[in-house]
Amino acid sequence: MLFDFTKMSGPREHVQRTLEPTAVDPHEQDYRIAEPVELSMDIEKAGRDTFRVAGRATTTLELVCSRCLEPFTVPVDMDFDLRYVPQTENAGEGEREIAEDDLSTAYYREGLLDVTELLREQFQLALPMKPLCTEACRGLCAECGANLNQTECRHAPKWEDPRLAPLKNLTNRPKES
Repeated sequence: MLFDFTKMSGPREHVQRTLEPTAVDPHEQDYRIAEPVELSMDIEKAGRDTFRVAGRATTTLELVCSRCLEPFTVPVDMDFDLRYVPQTENAGEGEREIAEDDLSTAYYREGLLDVTELLREQFQLALPMKPLCTEACRGLCAECGANLNQTECRHAPKWEDPRLAPLKNLTNRPKES
């Protein structure tokens, strides 16, 4: 979905849309959008070529658990507040110190805001670093690959921490009388 800044009827415009998951699904496979995206945003002119875009997006994302590899869903309800400036030829080139405003600055091209890309970026930021279906997820057996949340397996872990070997020897020592 594209929003044309040049066709704004006034200094401020409100956009309210429901977008189907297929319209916003990411290029990467980190997540999948499981429900329609409810988008509400206000766009206001904040300078000659600068626009402020603030709003909220809600949906449900489907992720894959990093321990058991089973899919699970996460509700997402996030606010965003970004400043859009035109992208120039040398945007992002060279070295310079990042200021506080740079973290909320984004770029548009040819007077068009790609709302789909804005949503994809916001969903990427909402993802947990290590997606887990539950905090108590037991993962997969390293030997047979069984999902330990669904079944018990008889494989004992083969790897032992070598730092604990001296302590193990203490428990195997015969008792002195």
